[in-house]
Amino acid sequence: MKIFCVCECFTIFAKNTKKMNVEKFLLEFGKKLMIQRYSQNSIKNYKSALKSFLVIAAKKYTHPNELTEKEVEKYIFWKIEKHKISHSHQRMIVASIDKFYQSVIGVELKIRYLYPSRPKNALPKCLSPNDVRKMFDAVQNIKHRCVIKLLYGCGLRLSELLNLKISDIDSDSMIVYIRNAKGNKDRIVMLSASLLEELREYFIKYKPSYYLFEGQKGERYSEKSVQNIVKNTALKAGIIKPVTPHVLRHSFATHLLENGTDVRYIQQLMGHQSIKTTEIYTHITDISKSKIKSPLDLL
Repeated sequence: MKIFCVCECFTIFAKNTKKMNVEKFLLEFGKKLMIQRYSQNSIKNYKSALKSFLVIAAKKYTHPNELTEKEVEKYIFWKIEKHKISHSHQRMIVASIDKFYQSVIGVELKIRYLYPSRPKNALPKCLSPNDVRKMFDAVQNIKHRCVIKLLYGCGLRLSELLNLKISDIDSDSMIVYIRNAKGNKDRIVMLSASLLEELREYFIKYKPSYYLFEGQKGERYSEKSVQNIVKNTALKAGIIKPVTPHVLRHSFATHLLENGTDVRYIQQLMGHQSIKTTEIYTHITDISKSKIKSPLDLL
């Protein structure tokens, strides 16, 4: 039996006639993160997580310094109960609030205990090489095909794909430059010769001007567009399990391991800070490549 309901624990954010200037605080927070040289994608994520918190808090409070650790705890509890947020999302929320109070308000909240203490160690989801081939065969649009092949063939994160510029494709050296990726780091990945030919075909047809993939008005291609391309192509290919851009990235790493690529090279290609992050893929490949038989086959 619950001691109190979500509504009761969150009445502290009841409505008030006075309003907190949320946009002002978000703007100041963004400036601080830029000064600290965070990537644009990280700034976007931190501001988004903070905004949700401040919008709720503004229903009662006029300034963030009126809140204490207890209010932050109640907000996290509410997000877990109502929105079923993941471990990583909870970590992002707590980190954004912590950074905001330190850099903008000048207050150090004691909220480290709100970080999830038991991270969810789920194995990465990936496709078989045959499923990847089915996706390539199912997509007819040259732009969509290049999107899917770059995600898989270079192991890109969604944000990395969207931030690619035409100048980042080096056809002479057959490499792709990934700039200001996660952790504000640059890296390079290999460029497939067959993909280069399709990129040239795509370039002639669509004529992008700055970003490699652009919307109708020349702006950066949207996340939703890429997610829909991957999802719909997988459905056309007859793949039942959910497929996202990150599943293609996981498949890239898994297939490299299966082909005998050293895990430290894969770490560099994936842009992982720790080798432990990359080694999680070995849990998949070790079982798939082992010759251990199920006891069912021995009956």
